[in-house]
This record gives sequence, structure tokens and C-alpha cells, in this order.
Amino acid sequence: MSRDTSLTLRALGALLGYPDGTLRAALPELGDALHARCGLPRSRLAELDALMRWMRAADPYEVEARYVETFDRGRATSLHLFEHVHGDSRERGPALVDLQQTYERAGLLLQGTELPDHLPVVLEFASTQPEATAREFLGEMAHILTAIFSALLERESPYASVVAAVLELAGQKVQAVPVAPDPALDDAWAEPPAFDGCSSRGQSRPDVPQPIHIVRNKPNHSQGAAA
Repeated sequence: MSRDTSLTLRALGALLGYPDGTLRAALPELGDALHARCGLPRSRLAELDALMRWMRAADPYEVEARYVETFDRGRATSLHLFEHVHGDSRERGPALVDLQQTYERAGLLLQGTELPDHLPVVLEFASTQPEATAREFLGEMAHILTAIFSALLERESPYASVVAAVLELAGQKVQAVPVAPDPALDDAWAEPPAFDGCSSRGQSRPDVPQPIHIVRNKPNHSQGAAA
């Protein structure tokens, strides 16, 4: 991968990180990296510049709170990519293991507590690969990135421009798609019914009295004859 594209992917990944003091202090350098012949349209660069200006000018607590509200509350804008595909199902664990093994085969070991499907981690890995490999790798996730971009756009979040830039670097068309609503909080945390596997087909509604059928037990004549 060209040095400029590699730096751009890393800069975009950094912009999607938690906006603490360290990140905000690095914003000028990130801006320089994004403008260094990165191949992004001028209109996209203008959007990214606006995001960084807001991050520098706004109250730090507001910037951090907005980040948490955007990415940590609700699945539609989660930066954990496999959450969009597998949710909290059992399939997510093996998918995470496979992705981590992909990193390891490339000679990269994931450190820290972040999961391998976190978009900043994905972009960091892609930045180390040849350009064709990185495009193909990110292209395989384009449907997820498009869903995140669409959800951010619907919420009028300036972070939508970052995900759009990732799609453009991957050679993908940036277009909004319908956004599936997040499940209600009560539904997301509801415990499954104890007898969820039992069919209720043909039964009366739960809010009406249920009939009880008593069947007479037939005597076992063969046992009586044996006695």
C-alpha cells in the first residue's frame, strides 16, 4: 500500500477512536495526513475538516459524551462490525477468532482490550497490507460499513463522513440504505421464556382460561393376568 493511503487509513481509524485529550491534541497531525495526496474527494476532506474543527472547539466533555451517545448506545452505529452480522449470538465468537487469526497470519498481534472487529483496529490492520489486499479486505465488509454510514447519516452525525471516506478508499460507492430500527431496550435484555421450545400452536390465548382434559387411565389387563 502506498504510504499516503496507509497514513489515511490510520488517520481515519484514529478519528473513530475515543476522543480523549491525546486524540484531540493529535488532530492537526491527523489533518495533515488526510490532506497528503490521500485520494479522497475535496468535499469529503471538507467534511472531515469540519469534524476535526468541532472536536477542537467544543467542550471536551461534550465531545466525549457525543461519541458515547453515537457509538456505544444502539447496534445500528456500533463500531464492532460483527455485531451487525451476528449480534450477541454464538456465531460471533468464532468469527472474532477467525479475524484475529487473519491478523496473526499477517504477523500482527492484537494487544490491549479492544476486539478485533472494532473498526479502528480493522483500519489499522488494513493500513499494513498491500493496497489491493486492503481494498479487497475492506470491500468484504462494505455492506456493514454502508449500514453504519447510513445510520450515522440518519442521525446527522458528522462521523458519517469518516465511514464514507473508508468506503471510498476501498473503492466502494457511498450510498445510503434503509436503516433497520434497533430493538427496544426491554426486548434486547429480555430473558427467553422458560419453555420457549414448547409449541403453543392450537392452544387458547394466554389471557383466557385454559381447558383441562382428563383422560381415564385404562387398566393393564396383561399385568393383571400375569398376577
